[in-house]
Formats: sequence, C-alpha cells, structure tokens
Amino acid sequence: MPLISTLVDSFSDNVIGPEWGNAYGGCSEVGGRARVPCVAGTYAGYQTAKMYTLAGSSVFLQVPLAAAANGATVEAQTVFSVITSTAGTNLLFNINTVAGTLRCESNVDYFDSTAVSITYSATTHAWLRIRETGGNVYWDTSPDGTTWTNRRTIATPAWVTAAVDTCALDLWSYRNNGTTNYCEFDNVNTLTSGGTVYYATAALSADSALGATAAKTTVINAALSGDSALDALPQATLYAEADLSVTGELSAEPAGSGVDNIDLTIGKPSSRWEVSEPWI
Repeated sequence: MPLISTLVDSFSDNVIGPEWGNAYGGCSEVGGRARVPCVAGTYAGYQTAKMYTLAGSSVFLQVPLAAAANGATVEAQTVFSVITSTAGTNLLFNINTVAGTLRCESNVDYFDSTAVSITYSATTHAWLRIRETGGNVYWDTSPDGTTWTNRRTIATPAWVTAAVDTCALDLWSYRNNGTTNYCEFDNVNTLTSGGTVYYATAALSADSALGATAAKTTVINAALSGDSALDALPQATLYAEADLSVTGELSAEPAGSGVDNIDLTIGKPSSRWEVSEPWI
C-alpha cells in the first residue's frame, strides 16, 4: 500500500520519470522543474498512475511559477490535485491568476459548493500541502516548505479512506482563452533539489574566539573571512576547545651554607687503607 508521501521527485534530471507515466499535453522538465503548458481550451498535466493512498498520508510541493493570465478572461489555472478512479472526485488547490485566487476544493462530480477561496500570493503560497490525519483533510500553505498555515479543514470524505492504492497526483493547467504560456511545479515531497537538506551558516573573522562545550553539530555551509568559502555535506561533528598555558622557573643550590662559604683544598691523593702480608 504505497502512501502518497512516498512519491518524491525534485525534477533535477530534466527527464520525465516513470512515476509520471500518465503525463499528457506536452509536459516537459526544464531547468530542474516540471513545466506544464497552459493552452486555451486544452488540459495538460503531470500525472502518476492511480496507485497511491492518501489516507494517513500527505503530499506537498512547490509552485515556483503559476500560469499568468496572458489575455485569459475567465481562468488561467495552475492546479495541484489528488484524484481517484471516479472522474470529478478529488481534492485540490486551484490557482487562478485571472481572478487572483487560491481555492481549496473537495470536489464531487467536479463541484464543491463550500470551497474556500483566498487571495493568491506567489510568496505566501509558494508551497502547498494536502494531508489526511485523524479523520480530517487539511489544506496548508507555506512560504518556505517548513512553516505551514492551515487554510481549510474538513472531515475526511469517505472516498479518501476507501481509495486504497487508487489515488494519483495530477499537476495540471488550463486556460479558457488568451496566449499560451506555462506553469511550473517543483520538489514533490522534498524540500530541495536532490533530497531533503537543512541549511545553516557560520561566519568567522580574524581576532575572534569560539568557546563551547562539546556538542553534536550539523555543518552544511561556512563562510570564512578573507574572501574564502567552505561548503560541506552534513556531518556530525564534536567541537571542544581548551586553552593551556604554563610559566615556571626552576633553580636549586646546595643545602646549608651558600656556595661562597665552601673552601677547596687540593693535595696528593692518598689511601687510608694499608694491606701487607700475609694477605695474598
């Protein structure tokens, strides 16, 4: 039972992977992103096989570029949706740059009378997430993929728990008229190209001192003074510092009187032992 959270793609190889076997409408990977054409009267999208489960799982991604209006009079849509085998039954985020809205929808037969619509911000809503947990479905947005704000919550529709191994992720675009352009998706279930990475920085300069007890530290990037830089992969590092210094003097002199009171006499050597016969 593959949970939809197990689907991961950073699109960094610029090749549409086998997980998107149902892609349609002229999609491509360009510059490390999934590019979906937005064409008048035509749907295009990245779509997986219907093999995933949303119940007890979640899926998030980045939308670095929504399809611009470009002359559309009703809709220029950039859509992130979880679909099932029943056409028109889905959960989705719909960005419409003609109306300037971001809609959180739970559709049955292509319609949701209680959809939540908010003003779209390319910065505030750069990351989108749909998740199911504890009997509820949540639509969340984030500017950075880390800090999330909930935009809508509903009781889990029955089809979500029933659709085991039959859900798919569909990233699509559509416009009613106007000039063709495209939208872009990136980083499905990963925070950055190539995998999940957390960033940190440390700056050092001359005549500075660091002191700390030993600690487990993840170092990813360090900038050093003197126009130099050091980049490294995450690693567990123990830092400890000890400053040792010693200054000492050692002196000694004979016990008793000082050396100025010693008299020396030099004469002919003699033995105080005398041995005579019969000793052999």
